[in-house]
Amino acid sequence: MRKSDLPQKTCATCGKPFTWRKKWEKVWDEVRYCSDRCRAGRKAISERKS
Repeated sequence: MRKSDLPQKTCATCGKPFTWRKKWEKVWDEVRYCSDRCRAGRKAISERKS
């Protein structure tokens, strides 16, 4: 399978597209962020707004 054929999503924090990874195979429906940095950054943004 070519990389261009893999499913893609858009990161909830940075808005950049990212592709499916083997380590996300079982939880792909739950993946929202492209990296740990974006996942941690999302929490910091929501805490500043409160």
